[in-house]
Amino acid sequence: MILDFFRQGGGAEATEPPERKASAAGRVIAWGGAGRVAWSPRDAVSLTRTGFAGNPVGFRAVKMIAEAAAALPLVLRDTGRRYAVHPLLELVAAPNPAQGRAELFEALYGQLLLSGNAYVEAVGAGDGLPLELHVLRSDRMSVVPGGDGWPVAYEYSVAGRKHRFHLGTGVPCICHIKSFHPQDDHYGLSPMQPAAQAVDVHNAASRWSKALLDNAARPSGAIVYKGAEGQGALSTDQYDRLVAEMESHHQGARNAGRPMLLEGGLDWKPMGFSPSDMEFQQTKEAAAREIALAFGVPPMLLGIPGDATYANYQEANRAFYRLTVLPLVARVSAKVAAWLNAFTGEALDLAPDLDHVPALAAERDAQWARVAGADFLTAAEKRALLGLPELPGEGADD
Repeated sequence: MILDFFRQGGGAEATEPPERKASAAGRVIAWGGAGRVAWSPRDAVSLTRTGFAGNPVGFRAVKMIAEAAAALPLVLRDTGRRYAVHPLLELVAAPNPAQGRAELFEALYGQLLLSGNAYVEAVGAGDGLPLELHVLRSDRMSVVPGGDGWPVAYEYSVAGRKHRFHLGTGVPCICHIKSFHPQDDHYGLSPMQPAAQAVDVHNAASRWSKALLDNAARPSGAIVYKGAEGQGALSTDQYDRLVAEMESHHQGARNAGRPMLLEGGLDWKPMGFSPSDMEFQQTKEAAAREIALAFGVPPMLLGIPGDATYANYQEANRAFYRLTVLPLVARVSAKVAAWLNAFTGEALDLAPDLDHVPALAAERDAQWARVAGADFLTAAEKRALLGLPELPGEGADD
């Protein structure tokens, strides 16, 4: 396990994989030559800090998707039946001593949403399934491409120390799940990257609101000096004194509402809000909607006003599952199943169980009613339409 490597201070280096067949175009995309680390063009740490840890809309969008996806029950099946008990299901249910299934997949989906990449490490893999599964941090992992452009290793860095997972001829110990990126051959595109500008706008708007509240939630004004005949200028000492008194006695939240005493021809001219200031809240809400749009979360579910795309909350929640959660779970579970199948040689499919999704209950009930009312279908055909395996001894003519 990679955590044991950094605790114990080292690990055995695997041998380089032998030459194998590869794409003819692969040598062109070998960035920087064989054996060098191909760095991601985006700083995932900065995006996570500003868009997730420092932005409530991004934080809630990622949490909603990751938690909803991790909570979906999974079914294991092959072409003939569903499995209620199987070693693969036991491994997924208890992947490691520190995490359960929901915790592991929440971390997996979170890493994929924040960086566009997710890495799962298999520990103790012998002739069968691994003993443990661990999700590794995407910001610490780097792809090492070979001479043909395909990854030959993954490099994990912590506090200046590095460990390489070499990809040999057997099943790789690292499962790399990545989002589609049209301009990167090794890394995926995170939704946080196209939402980065909207995140900056939203964060800047929040800072502006905080500064306005520190100033008693009122616009600023101007102090006008008039001399004896309506003209004149303050001396340097007078100007410095005036600035010091304003900063110490009249600026900041603690001085909100304190009356101002002006002398020597000074006059206070308050300034009102401009039309652009009045549209400030609309700009912030528009930025919040863009962040939600990038992640595929209906703004209605995040409490963002001004969005009338869906008729009600239930419809928005159903669209959230259909358009965002289910495609994500189907893609990730299929990738994990194909990776784990390589350890055992089986052909099993790991997929979300749509029958246990509360948001889709109305659709499922309508589908069951339509299929049950189709008298021209046999029982076996009805089960096939509903995605259920055949019963023992059941045929198409039953």
